[in-house]
Amino acid sequence: MHEAHPVGLTITDDLQRRRLTVFFRIILVIPHAIWLFLWSIAVALAAIVGWFAALFTGRLPAGLHRFFCSYIRYSTHVYAYLLLVANPWPEFTGAPGRYPVDITLPELPERQSRWKVFFRLFLALPALALSAVLGGGFGFSNSASTRSGNSSASTGAQASGLSIATAFLGWFASMATGRMPSGLRDAGGYGLGYKAQAAAYFLLVTERYPNSDPTALLATVERPPVHPVHMVGDSEDLRRSRVTVFFRFPLAIPHLVWLILWSILVWALSIVQWLVTLIAGRPWRPLNRFFSSWIRYAFHVYAFLFLVANPFPGFTGRLGTYPLDLVLPEPAKQNRWKTLFRGLLAFPALVVATALGLALVLDAVLIWFYALALGRAPEGLRNLSAYALRYTAQLDAYFFFLTDRYPHASPLEGGEAADEMEETDTPAADVEAA
Repeated sequence: MHEAHPVGLTITDDLQRRRLTVFFRIILVIPHAIWLFLWSIAVALAAIVGWFAALFTGRLPAGLHRFFCSYIRYSTHVYAYLLLVANPWPEFTGAPGRYPVDITLPELPERQSRWKVFFRLFLALPALALSAVLGGGFGFSNSASTRSGNSSASTGAQASGLSIATAFLGWFASMATGRMPSGLRDAGGYGLGYKAQAAAYFLLVTERYPNSDPTALLATVERPPVHPVHMVGDSEDLRRSRVTVFFRFPLAIPHLVWLILWSILVWALSIVQWLVTLIAGRPWRPLNRFFSSWIRYAFHVYAFLFLVANPFPGFTGRLGTYPLDLVLPEPAKQNRWKTLFRGLLAFPALVVATALGLALVLDAVLIWFYALALGRAPEGLRNLSAYALRYTAQLDAYFFFLTDRYPHASPLEGGEAADEMEETDTPAADVEAA
């Protein structure tokens, strides 16, 4: 077991959303945006003082420590409200234990290495970049942003990438059902939790580097049901060959060429499978096997390319031929209405997959440098990348009629298999199931 990170995320949200406050959420958050902007100016100035103090004394002054902790907690509350991760209007103080999405922080300043303090901005850059992609960069500027779709630097923290995607889709789902889908809530909360850890590291609240492992960040959240499309395999082997890491992209080129050729045929045959599933109410078994092999093969290739796994994959996409593998369902009865409108229904999941794709690319760059230096992949980044690949595989399986179970946006593993990596999420008709 790994030691728990000193900056933790607690989610006690019940998923209920009031349609009236959801509709006017951007307007209602304006007072908080103004206050957060003013507070951010003070934090920017105090951060300089804190850096010099920690550099000379080896720890942050207690007063500044409390000030930064309140700021990090308050900004999390505000963005949780804005991005529909929580429902209540937050208080203005950043007090602990007063909001459904909260951040636990060290009570007292901790002793820190002066060398790490001196290079803190440089060391924090990878975490800040990942924070921006997942759901909130941490920075300062002279203008406030009150619109959830504006990803420009603003009031000390900006939302972008995954958090914007989940908030955008969650707004429509909440307006339709009065509930936030659990997968979208979990993904948004995950982005906020990582943002808080990045902010705490940057502001010298802790010396512990942010941990991108979804399971660790969402430890207080209930796992979703096991999805028919889920991952299995050796999740403990983080070893990476430096030679194959260095030449990873050239090594993947034969697979990428073969994957493109295979994909052309899959897209052509998808029309046939759509008609069969629409008429018969279930996919045609030979095409189901063909599509399953393609989805699993793509999963193997991307796991290799993006350094989620180490061995060079085979070209067949057979189950059990790769350390990190994908379980796919057998043909089963499917809802004809969902089949008829499958392309339209898949669009929200495509939005989430695109946001996760940005995180996957940045993850691969960070893992590449880390693995070259240490000969292993960092567990947190590997698990984040695995989450992105799993969600993409679920989207492919949904779009190509292997299942009518919607992809689940939650970063957490399925509840019935602690040793596997699994999931589920939904559009309007499936929101209650999520």
